[in-house]
Amino acid sequence: MLLIRQAKDSGLSLTCEVTPHHLVLTDRDVHPTDANTKMNPPLRTEADVCALRMALTEGYIDCIATDHAPHHKDEKAADYAAAPFGIVGLETALPLLMTELVAPGVIGLRELVALLSTRPAKIFGLPVGEIVLGGLADFTLIDPNLTRTVEPEKFYSLGRNTPFGGRTLTGWPVMTMVGGKIVMKDGVVYD
Repeated sequence: MLLIRQAKDSGLSLTCEVTPHHLVLTDRDVHPTDANTKMNPPLRTEADVCALRMALTEGYIDCIATDHAPHHKDEKAADYAAAPFGIVGLETALPLLMTELVAPGVIGLRELVALLSTRPAKIFGLPVGEIVLGGLADFTLIDPNLTRTVEPEKFYSLGRNTPFGGRTLTGWPVMTMVGGKIVMKDGVVYD
C-alpha cells in the first residue's frame, strides 16, 4: 500500500482495488487441507489487513472487486499446492462487507455502495451506478438487517469454492434490477 499511497500523493493517475477476502481474512485462516483459502495474492498478516482497511478509509483504494474465481469442487479438492487459485466472491461480497466493515463502523453504507458500484462505473466511464430519472434502473436493494448463513450448495454460481461456508452474515441483497427488469427477488433468479 505504501507505493500506491506515494504514487497517488505525488499526483500520478492510477486506481487501486482490493477484494473482500483480503479485507477480512488473514494468513491465519489458511488451512493446508482446504484449498478454498488459496488465492492470489495470498492472504497476508493481520497487520496487512489493517493497512488495507486504513487505506480504504483514507481514500487510497478506489473500489472493491470480488475477484470472482469459480472452480469445480474436484479442482479445489486437489492437493493444496496443485489446486487452482481463487474463490467465489460475488455471492458473499455484499453481506461479508456489510458484516465486517459497515456494522463495526469501519466505513459507512454510502461509502460501501460507492466502492462497489459508482466508483468502478466512473473509472470505466460507464453510465451506471446512479439512480436517476430516465436512467438504466440497474440497482440492488439491500436488507441491512437480513441475517443468513452462507450455504455454498445454494449458490447460483456453478462454483462453490468459498472459505465463508457456514459463516453467518448480515446485510443481504433482496432484489436486483437490470435495465428496469427484476432479475432477482427474495433469492429467486428470473431470466
